[in-house]
Amino acid sequence: MRLQAAIPTLFLSSLVAVSGQSTFSPARPPALPLAVKSPYLSTWLAAGSLGGNGGYLPGEWPTFWNNIVTGWTGLIRVDNNTYTWMGAPLPGVADVQLANQTSYTYTSTKSIFSLDAGPVTLNVTFLSPIYPNDIKRQSIISSYVDVAVESNDGNSHDVQLYTDISAEWVSGDRGATVQWNYDTTANGVAYHQVFRQSQLAFTEDADQTEYGNWYWATQSSDALSYQSGADNDVRGQFQNNGVLTNTQDTNFRAVNDNYPVFGFASALGSVTGSISTLYTIGLYQQDAVQFLGQNGVESVPTLWTSYFGSDTDALDFFYGDYSTATSTSNDLDNQVASDASAVGGQDLVTITSLAVRQAFGGTEFGGTDDQPLLWMKEISSNGNCQTVDVIFPLHPIHLYFNPTYIKYLLDPLFINQESGNYPNQYSMHDLGAHFPNDTGHTDGQDEFMPVEESGNMLIMTLAYAQKTGDNDYLNQHYDILKQWTGFLVNDSLIPENQVSTDDFAGALANQTNLALKGIIGIAAMAEIANITGNTDDASNFRSTAEDYINQWYDLGNAAGADPPHTTLDYGQNDSWNLLYNLYGDALLGLGLVKQEIYTQQANWYATQFQEYGVPLDTRHIYTKGDWEMFTASVSGSGSNNTKQMLFQHLAKWINETPTNQPYGDLYNTDDGGYPFTPPFAARPVQGGTFAPLILNV
Repeated sequence: MRLQAAIPTLFLSSLVAVSGQSTFSPARPPALPLAVKSPYLSTWLAAGSLGGNGGYLPGEWPTFWNNIVTGWTGLIRVDNNTYTWMGAPLPGVADVQLANQTSYTYTSTKSIFSLDAGPVTLNVTFLSPIYPNDIKRQSIISSYVDVAVESNDGNSHDVQLYTDISAEWVSGDRGATVQWNYDTTANGVAYHQVFRQSQLAFTEDADQTEYGNWYWATQSSDALSYQSGADNDVRGQFQNNGVLTNTQDTNFRAVNDNYPVFGFASALGSVTGSISTLYTIGLYQQDAVQFLGQNGVESVPTLWTSYFGSDTDALDFFYGDYSTATSTSNDLDNQVASDASAVGGQDLVTITSLAVRQAFGGTEFGGTDDQPLLWMKEISSNGNCQTVDVIFPLHPIHLYFNPTYIKYLLDPLFINQESGNYPNQYSMHDLGAHFPNDTGHTDGQDEFMPVEESGNMLIMTLAYAQKTGDNDYLNQHYDILKQWTGFLVNDSLIPENQVSTDDFAGALANQTNLALKGIIGIAAMAEIANITGNTDDASNFRSTAEDYINQWYDLGNAAGADPPHTTLDYGQNDSWNLLYNLYGDALLGLGLVKQEIYTQQANWYATQFQEYGVPLDTRHIYTKGDWEMFTASVSGSGSNNTKQMLFQHLAKWINETPTNQPYGDLYNTDDGGYPFTPPFAARPVQGGTFAPLILNV
């Protein structure tokens, strides 16, 4: 029985005895991404002091994004001495040492660890490839682990390598019965298939999926042995013998019943130069979501099923595609690093490269090759499906890499509402209360965020069309876009008591920043009307937007403030907030808001910095990193270098925060901790860190 599974992460971190000190480049994140590809393939290594061990791969169990253990073990025998290089297995075994981690580096797609196991060095690369221009490859929910072993003392050494996953990957219900199988594909890829015995379609438990097949795979060879069974039995077999028994445990049982694990052992032989062993971990589901569209509620297939006839066909392709994955990922890593450095130096590289896997990992492709749809989960904050005000902070990363991904995200929202499945005159907030059930809100009782979401949909739709030239998309959706604009004309200048996207901060009437979002939405519709030849609408909406923005200058500026700034809500002259909605005006080139506002805001923020950034507003000390980056993107005109200061403070937070869950977007600016728990973690909104690149590259 693997006792560690029941031990809190905080206690586990105290068991770690790392000899030597690892370097972390470009920073030590709150959690280190390992396999991050979708809402369900999302495994990390906690690092922050609130529960992590500082970012060391050996001695700490990898976890799902919510800190629930997803058991993943790495052992190595060197001249009959056993070392742990991943996880916290074999409790109480005195002669199993921890490998000494010497470095950790992350890029946009990779996490790379270097560890010494006595006289050999392991270079372990976790690669979750991102394919912005290849939806076939992007649709496969799988990730790579490459383990390269070499002598570090110039001598040859007898080496055996071991890895396993536990059944904890399969279900959030630790009492659920799990089944498994071992086999080899037509192309010689050996795999453990693991799945919930009673599949629960479109169901989660503790945010983990309860359906589909997991595959843990490597290349079959004479030097490979395998075994499934109780955790300590399988790992003990390797520790004692350096080889597994090539047998399967046929006692299918609960996840937490003598924790079943699924191991591989490779006899590397006499090692001097580098020898690499490649593994893949992946989830293969036939259906992505259930969706209320034109024909009622239907199951939507996962997109990979359009290209592959079976799980193992897709597995074969993915495993054999490592060379392409590596090359494509290297190019993407270099592109992000180069562009971010040009805009914001190393600080922006630190910020954006950590965001890429997380942003893409909040989504998965469904539909068909003829109609691909990109489904998004609002991870950690409430699990909503296709939340419009989460897509909005996500969308800059897609503008940067491939704007068509924005269409894939917006299409389900348009399909649902244009099919008559939503009764309100404004845009819906989300497509369903909990992923993967995108079954809409036929009663119209979704979260009331009408100005926010209507403005967001108008801004993103126009941004997509401007970047791609797809003006047909504007014609296709003109009627509903105009409908939403009509609502904004009536309700955006003086917004009633409601929440904005920052709903956690509470409802408020007359929000200055929210009103700006709505007014920019009206101006966006004027441009949409102009592009589509609806000249009367264009003139009317532009005139309205200009009238409203002139009133907004008086309503939303703090009277007599020195230095000048806008308010949190009209008339509250001692209040202020991050006016991040200026981004929409700049992004779309609307020329609606006068330059004076951009400059005054940048100068104001420079007077409000705390240890880790600028608070979101005057009600609280916390901030949101995505909105800080939206703000940075429009703060280049100030006299205090506010843009670079925002980059510096967020990069500092990444490296120093005590938080231990994946890249939170909501944090305290004074101590870098969580404002509340459960925290915002692993959310796709970190795609918003690319906002400065969109307005500069």
